[in-house]
Formats: sequence, C-alpha cells, structure tokens
Amino acid sequence: MTDAGIADRAIPCLAIDIGASKVDVALVSDGVISARGRLEVGANVGRLDVAIIELARSVVRDVEYGVIGVACAGPMTKHGESVSPLNIHEWRDFPLRQRLRDALGHDVFIDGDARALALAEGSFGGARTQRSYLSMVVSTGVGGAFIIDGRLLDGESGNAGHVGHLNVVPDGRLCSCGSHGCLEAEASGWAIEDMTGRPAKFADHIVRHRCASLVGRAVGTLSSVLDFTRCYIAGSVALGFGDEFFDTANKAAHEVAMMRYSENLEIKRSELGADGPILGAAMVGWRGEA
Repeated sequence: MTDAGIADRAIPCLAIDIGASKVDVALVSDGVISARGRLEVGANVGRLDVAIIELARSVVRDVEYGVIGVACAGPMTKHGESVSPLNIHEWRDFPLRQRLRDALGHDVFIDGDARALALAEGSFGGARTQRSYLSMVVSTGVGGAFIIDGRLLDGESGNAGHVGHLNVVPDGRLCSCGSHGCLEAEASGWAIEDMTGRPAKFADHIVRHRCASLVGRAVGTLSSVLDFTRCYIAGSVALGFGDEFFDTANKAAHEVAMMRYSENLEIKRSELGADGPILGAAMVGWRGEA
C-alpha cells in the first residue's frame, strides 16, 4: 500500500476542504461524492468553526461514516493539531482537530491543502501509475507536495512540500513568509497582480512567459534533487494561461534539469478537475496518521 493509493478508500469519509474563499464539505466513498455542501468564508457566518460543524452535520444527517478528513491551508503543527491559515485571521494556533473531534465524535485527520491534492492526484488523477511525482498549485499562491517512492514526504513538522518558498530570484520581491525572491512572490496570482496592477488573467505575454519560466526552472531543479519525472499542476493561474504556460514551463525545466535521470521530465496539467480539493480532503482521512 502507498500513500498515493490508499487501500481503505471504501470507508465513507466526511471530507472538509477549507479554502481561501469557501469551505466545501462532502461525503465521499471510493472517489464518489454522495452529498455536498458549501460555505462562503467571511460571508457573515459568525464563528467559522461553528459554521463548519453545522454544515458538516447537515451534509451527513443520519448517514454513517467512518472518518473525517480535512484539507486546510497552513502553516500548521504536525497532524493539524493547530492551524494558522494566512487567509483566516481569527485562526492563529487554532485547535481545529480537537474542535471537530469533540463536536462530531469521529477521528479527525488534517493536512495541508496542497499535500491533500497530491494524494488525490495519485489515486484519482494523472499520477495513478506514478510512484514519484511533484504535485503543484499555481493560483493565488503557489503550493506543492512530493510523492516519492509511493510515500507523501512529511518533513520534521509535517509541512514538507512548500515549493512556493523555493528561492528563484535572489534578492527579489518580498514574500509573505518574510524572505525575498520566493517562487510565490514572483509567479503567483497575487504577485502578478501586485506587479501589474491587474488580476493575473489579464497578464500580457511577457508576464505569462516569466511566470511559466520561473515555475519550470523550479520544477527542473527539484527534479534533479529528488529524482522524479512527472509534475502535475493545478490552479487558476497555470490552467488559465493554458498551453502557453505548460509549453514554456517544460522548456525552462529542461534547461536546468540536465541529469540523465531527469531527461524524461514532463510538466502536465492536473487531471483532477473541480473535485480535486474535496477528494484530497477525503484522502487525508483515509491516510490517517501514516
């Protein structure tokens, strides 16, 4: 059994995806969504944790399920015991796992949203036949996670995979993490809007080419370090830029990935579609504390 193909996916999972602007809750069994609800973040919902619990109860009602999986923006402590999503200001060192467990009475497992997406890519997306790959999101921010030899890389605190904080421009733009020149500070949606004064979807060819080139060079470098040949990218910026992004990123990746084992490196679109985040949350539940 590998993290990317977890065996107990038939166990009904209450999946919760906590995003930048909305919370999705669904009942998922082996990739099939049987019930679903959504909550807009910041839309006068009062205490967000209380609103999430009420939504979860309405989705499952009297349906039996075995586990709760949560995908949430970070940073967070190991196993999501406390979370501090940058977009939810009232949650700082917030004990989300305990709150959900106490209220809903089931085991709760929490992981980062990009890491959850990587698990889903391996079970339901383009990486179904891959044992080693990088999963990325190039959207408002830049996130990622690595599956190597069939295992999700966790790191010391469980936060491994933050490729958005790989330095790509020495002494470059200030990043939200406090460093300068991070990939997220140079190639994300918020960075592009900050540089151009317009949303990323209006970026011209020069800006799009720079964004894709920086992402490609980052992927190529990481391929040489971690020995993978597939990278799957989701997110509104990458997918919105279309073929131009992927063609440019692949070219840039091969300009730096010169090791023989990286010669077949390919950067591809994620195959998960709109359900990727909620399927990722379910994968977190099925994975448990592996």
